[in-house]
Amino acid sequence: MFRTRAYLATLAVAAVLAGCSTGGNADGGAVQASPVANDGRCDASGADFAIGKPASAELLEQARKASGSQMARILKPHDVVTLEYRSERLNLNVDEQGKVTRVNCG
Repeated sequence: MFRTRAYLATLAVAAVLAGCSTGGNADGGAVQASPVANDGRCDASGADFAIGKPASAELLEQARKASGSQMARILKPHDVVTLEYRSERLNLNVDEQGKVTRVNCG
């Protein structure tokens, strides 16, 4: 009985810790920067120039700066993403060929 409870408690702690871990892109598709004068809130219209261009780390950084965002990421067609909205994050959505199709905040 004690072993079963200890096992379940260990399993519960492992599950909680796994939920708190952060997963990063293996290709480094996210960019973060320090806060700017506009509190780092995203304005996607500033990064519309990226639509139709091939996604790259340089383009991501240019778009992040132009939108005033604190962080930015490239989202590929089958990427798994959370549903949380972050007003300081810029998203560059790309198609199968890697060209930017949409720019939005969140």
